[in-house]
This record gives sequence, C-alpha cells and structure tokens, in this order.
Amino acid sequence: MSTTTVPTPAAGLEGVVAGESEICYIDGYAGILSYRGYNIHILAKNATFEEVIWLLWKGSLPKQDELAGLKADLFAHAAIPAQVEEFLKSNLKAAPMDVLRTAVSMLSLYDPHAKDMTPAANQLKATELMAQTSTIVSSFGRLRTGQPVVAPDPGLSFAGNFLYCLTGKKPDEIMEHTFDVALVLHAEHELNASTFAARVTAATLSDIYSSVTSAIGALKGPLHGGANEDVIKMLLEVGTSDKAVARVHEMFAQKIKMPGFGHRVYRTEDPRATHLRHMSEALGKSTGHEDLYLMSSKVEETVKGEKKLNPNVDFYSASTYYSLGIPVDLFTPVFAVSRMSGWTAHILEQYHNNRLIRPRAEYKGNPDGMPWVPMAER
Repeated sequence: MSTTTVPTPAAGLEGVVAGESEICYIDGYAGILSYRGYNIHILAKNATFEEVIWLLWKGSLPKQDELAGLKADLFAHAAIPAQVEEFLKSNLKAAPMDVLRTAVSMLSLYDPHAKDMTPAANQLKATELMAQTSTIVSSFGRLRTGQPVVAPDPGLSFAGNFLYCLTGKKPDEIMEHTFDVALVLHAEHELNASTFAARVTAATLSDIYSSVTSAIGALKGPLHGGANEDVIKMLLEVGTSDKAVARVHEMFAQKIKMPGFGHRVYRTEDPRATHLRHMSEALGKSTGHEDLYLMSSKVEETVKGEKKLNPNVDFYSASTYYSLGIPVDLFTPVFAVSRMSGWTAHILEQYHNNRLIRPRAEYKGNPDGMPWVPMAER
C-alpha cells in the first residue's frame, strides 16, 4: 500500500493557499483589498500610479526624490527597440493581445542584460518592462490606424502619457486623473491566474521576460481578462437602458453568464468597482457618454435584484475606458499595462525567496499494474 498522502484537491485551486507574499492582502468576505497594507480606497483617493509602482516593488511609499527618480527612469526607458516597432508595423491586423504577448517576449532579444539575474539587473528590467509595455500598446494602437507613433512628454504622468501617446491629444485633468486611478485599481490582485502563472515561471529561475510573457498568455484567456470588452460590446449593441435590461433577462433565460459580475474571491462588492462606478458617472458626464453609465447602472440594478451578484472590476471599467477614447480591443492590453506593476513585483519577490512551484494532482486513472499487451493482441 502506498504511504504517499495527497491532500484532497480543490477544483481550480479554489481556497488553496499556494504560497507566501507580502505584496497584497484580500478579504473577500469583508471586501478588503490592500497593497502592502495600504487599503485600496486610501490609494485610489491619494496615490498616483507611479507611487503604487514603487510601493509594490519596494514595500513602502516613495519619498519625493525616489518618486522623481522613478518617473525619470520610466520616461528614459519608454522607447522600444526598432526591431520591436517593425514587428508592430508588420502585424497591424493581428489581435492586440497576440501582438503584446509576442512583442514583450521580443524585448528580451534586444536587452543586453537579459541573462543577468542579479537583483539590480532584474529591477532594471522591471522598470523597462513597465515603460515599454505602455509604449507597445499605445504605438500599436496608432500604427494600425495609419497614424505615426507619438513620443511621450516628460511633463505628463505615466497615465497622461499613455493617453497622449495613444490618442495624440493631451488629456484634460479629469481624464488623466481618472485613468491614473484606473491604473491604481488594476495594478495588483494577489495570486490571480496571470500572477500565479508569472510566479510559476519565475520559480524555475527563468528570466523576467519569460515570466511576464506567461502572465500575458494567462490574461488573454476570456475567463481572466476581457470581460470589460464583452460588457461594452453589449452596451453599445443594445443602445438603451430598456434594451439592456431586456438583454440581461434574455441572457439569464439562456443561462449565459453576465460579464462583469461575480468574482472567485469577493463575496461582497469588489472594492475596485466602488471607485469605477463613480468614475464612469463623472467621466461620462464630462465626455458625453453618460448614457453608458446610465445603462450600466440599470444593468447592475437588474442583476443584483435577480441574481444577487455584485459588479466586479471589469463592469464599470468598460464604460470608463470607452469614455477615455480607448479602443475596445485594447481594454485587455491596458489591463496588462497596469498589472505589469503587480506581475513584476511578484516575480522579484519570487526570485528573492525562491522555491520551485511543483504541486501534485489527484490521479483518476488506473494507478498501476496494467499488463503489457503485445502488438498482435491489441
């Protein structure tokens, strides 16, 4: 008899603690999300995205000179290799997430420090990835519509520069602030599928580029990223609140999952959705898209009333991103731009105290003892 004891499995690893981390805390029943001990509501109201990047990487809020240094470094490393830009130009009709996944992987080919696994080199690569992922997404967004690439402005924030480099227009204060908060809200979320994929790859001591490429591949899946794309497509298709409610009833009748509602972890309102709801309303009023907010509000009321489901981070981010002028198929790449901060923080943490991640599986087949059957007798 085997003496090996394998714990009872949990489908999708739900509820399984797969490692230790000091980066993010979630209490799904109390609706708490915090980065390094700072509640997401505090960060959304007070922090800039650059401050959150530093917090995730370093474990503390930056001092003035540290923040200025980070901003300067992000600006200095924003340019992508010419070969990567040529790749973007040669794949203008490809799906944006496919382009992002491949382009980020390509960055390692042109990084002279790609094989250097020292902490200092990996921190530098994290900075480069933060800056260049934004450039890849904004540049591809322009190139595929026949517009020239826009160079970033040192006077703008990370959020402001992304919108400027994507649209060619400097955002107003409301748009820049709204997108900055959206980046803060999407920056980190513990061991979600993409972050776990990144840590699994990093745990083999593979390089940081391979690790974030694994994360992007996981984010591409419709069960992880992309729900906000489905939300905005539905809102744009139905066009009115009454038709939106009718569509919800139709989806329920056909047992189709309503995108942007429910969450594996939260049993109360996703705290990120609280801010995005207000941002969707305020931005909608200032950009002429209040109808999207009103439809979203009516859909939320219907879903909560009939299914007791709360909106998650994807639901109101849909109308928020659309009001910012972000093309629908760039919603998930924009998620990656923000989450690169959390991914790289986890990868750096994994390198610092590494152990190969190698779980077990509950085997469901015949365990052993099958007799060999000669070819002629099969």
